[in-house]
Amino acid sequence: MLISLGTRLVLTLPVLLAALSASAAAAQDVSPSQAHVGHVADGFRGTPDGVGLLPAAMVEAEVAAQHAALAAVDPSDLASVQRHVAHVQHALVAESQERGPGKGYGLIRAAEGVVRHIELAAGSEGASDGVVNHANHVATSARNTLERARRMMEIASAISEIEGGDATELVAELAELSSMLIPGHDADGDGRIGWQEGEGGLEQARIHLGLLKRG
Repeated sequence: MLISLGTRLVLTLPVLLAALSASAAAAQDVSPSQAHVGHVADGFRGTPDGVGLLPAAMVEAEVAAQHAALAAVDPSDLASVQRHVAHVQHALVAESQERGPGKGYGLIRAAEGVVRHIELAAGSEGASDGVVNHANHVATSARNTLERARRMMEIASAISEIEGGDATELVAELAELSSMLIPGHDADGDGRIGWQEGEGGLEQARIHLGLLKRG
């Protein structure tokens, strides 16, 4: 039996309206707090491949740590040191170098986004106690990472300006800080790394983000 175009449109219109209605309802089910958590954990416009801000930060941190370690292999080879330091800078602040091995977003930008959106999640109307509690832990660990990354940029800038001098001490500090970006640092020497100021890194932020999402 033949069905006219007009008939097909009449038949499909209710289906389309139902789909749009379901989509709108799903969007309304996501609270402002959940939306900000999603920006941190799952996806954010402008990040490489649209990943969440925390995953974007972790990828850039891995690149920065890798090249800081490579710079420290032979601190007496200034040309090699400065080449790898430029790669560290690109991973920390993408705009600081024309090109590099980073993903083009930058750890500092990503970590700043983590702090901003996780605090927006905690401050949104209807945020649960679990969100408020763990958001503080995520934000503190991300701030620790920002402090280390910003110091790394200062060191990298100083190394890049050296002409024939000794960069050994600066390279060692750069590598040490880079090794804390993801795992954090046992600042109080108690044998574990918590989320607290001076300790937590991106790994602790990831752990507490997971706890936040489950709570």
